[in-house]
Amino acid sequence: MTSLISPETGTANTCLSRKDRIDALLADASHHIEFNGHLSNHNKHAVVALAGLNASADRIEEYYYQYVKETTYGFGLEPKRPSRYTVDDNNCLSLLGQRTSFSSWCLYFDELIAQRGLDAVLEKWVPILLPGWAGAFTHATIHLGWGLDYGHPRMITEGLAYMAFSWVSCHPERQNLQLLAAHTSAIDSLTHISTLLEQDSPGFQAWAQRVQNGEIDPEKANCHPELKRSGLQYRIAMSLAEGHLAMDAIPGWLLNDELDAVWLQLYYAVAIIYLARPGDFVNLHLITSLHAMEEIAKRLPQAQQRSVAQSFWQGMIGIVLSSGDFPSTQTLTQLHQQWHQPIDAPQDDSISQQWQVIITAALADAEEHNPKLVYVAQKLWYRTHYLSLYRQVASHFTTTPELPESFSQEADTGI
Repeated sequence: MTSLISPETGTANTCLSRKDRIDALLADASHHIEFNGHLSNHNKHAVVALAGLNASADRIEEYYYQYVKETTYGFGLEPKRPSRYTVDDNNCLSLLGQRTSFSSWCLYFDELIAQRGLDAVLEKWVPILLPGWAGAFTHATIHLGWGLDYGHPRMITEGLAYMAFSWVSCHPERQNLQLLAAHTSAIDSLTHISTLLEQDSPGFQAWAQRVQNGEIDPEKANCHPELKRSGLQYRIAMSLAEGHLAMDAIPGWLLNDELDAVWLQLYYAVAIIYLARPGDFVNLHLITSLHAMEEIAKRLPQAQQRSVAQSFWQGMIGIVLSSGDFPSTQTLTQLHQQWHQPIDAPQDDSISQQWQVIITAALADAEEHNPKLVYVAQKLWYRTHYLSLYRQVASHFTTTPELPESFSQEADTGI
């Protein structure tokens, strides 16, 4: 399907339904999945979030084509690229994480889905891709999970391809199922980790410095050159490669609770982490990628679903540790005491007005991370029967970060 609005004239075909107009945007295959090296093309994430917040088709199309011309980083999107390799059954595993041949990866997954059906492809490929869910700073996982949320085949194919393209392992083979086995809640696990890090603050800071500088075993530190240019993605890749007891310990509640309770515990954990530094760009991604991970898990056989949650926890802690600034025990405890009980009265006009203000601001924002945040937070507000925590989370918008000096280096095209 071709786009229904011309980037040159801005003229939309408003005779078609809102859904048809949104579907056309999600079917657009004319742009590469990244731009200026490793920066992720978030455009379709914004479409799904804006659609979920009931934005008009006109607003969604307006956003989409403005983003094509100029993202919040100041660069426009790049056209679809040729592929260096033809991805097939013989070479696909060797190409994981090599940041090459995205278009061919899309063709490969399109053919697999046509032959075997989407559920069979997910059942086979998610366990392969799952350890690398934090690659591309979680955006590949977001692309797949949010594509599944909306139910659009092209976005789903791109998500699978991007996860393969950007794969950076969390090393699930290191998962320790005993260290935090007695923990019965996410906040217990977070405060325990924080206490351990505070008790050995010099050791943790030395670990963080080594990770941030890539001063770890050369075999572990071997990653794609483009990540070294990125700053943030390199730091996360080094954190995941080096590992840490706090990252690799899988809590008892995550292993033993019913799955719906596990997801709610994870959402609570990332919400508290976000409020520890409201508006933090990195921690916001924990919320939006967790939504993606749950959507992915829903499409898998039950026997595979808990491993998705386990991988999320390991990668999430690795991402937070990588900054060298884990929330303090005091902060976590205070936030838990403040937010674990208050419930909103949905019939209260002031609550409705607050949500309306938040949503209106999200719909107008050029920074697509904010409508995504609001979309997930509002879903959680309903799901938890109006837990005030999630309204509070939704109210803290982020801003586009400055790019590091390393961006002055030439980008690897990854064709």
